[in-house]
Amino acid sequence: MKEQLMNYFAANTGALTLEDMVLNFLVAVVLGAVIYLSYRISHSGAAYSARFNVSLLMLTLVTTLVMNVIGNNIALSLGMVGALSIVRFRTAIKDPRDTAYIFWGIAVGICCGVTEYVMAGVGTAVIFLVLVLFGAVKSNERYLLIIRCGQENAAEVERLVESKFAGKARLRVDNSTQENAEYIYELSEKMITKAKKQGNIPDYFYKSKLVTAVNLVCQNDEINR
Repeated sequence: MKEQLMNYFAANTGALTLEDMVLNFLVAVVLGAVIYLSYRISHSGAAYSARFNVSLLMLTLVTTLVMNVIGNNIALSLGMVGALSIVRFRTAIKDPRDTAYIFWGIAVGICCGVTEYVMAGVGTAVIFLVLVLFGAVKSNERYLLIIRCGQENAAEVERLVESKFAGKARLRVDNSTQENAEYIYELSEKMITKAKKQGNIPDYFYKSKLVTAVNLVCQNDEINR
């Protein structure tokens, strides 16, 4: 039984010719460029990383290289899995979509490495259209309005906030001492846009002469505010 397994592993070397390997890499470069373009289109702002985008193209080529080495050699594939299993990647993913792009690059590299060009091309075209269509979808940004005032003006400031945002502002934090009070309200992007049409938000509260500080913070994973 042992000799039969060894003969089977030796017979399935899956060696590729030079022309096959060059063609695999050429197709991988073309499809990797599509991944690069898709990432560039669907990402914007500070979340976009040119270096990460280039690494997606390189990931596609490296995966193709690995698959060219493995081919149909089962013994070599098992050894490669064991070698790669000790690698630990600790790079932080800024955007959840980046994970999809990483798997996309790996999948294209695998397809190119085993000469499944049609599957790689069709899959890339479908994923490209989906990511371009839905890549422009933005998260529902939330804003925090932080207001500080004297304790004697707290009740009046609450009424100002209710009047400014038509009672839709959500009070999240109420910090107070004997002298001062601090309120943190949660606002939607729609509420902020509507309020800005009526004038600058901090100026509205400063004109009342009741508040000492006004801060507006955007809750967003992308640092673009």
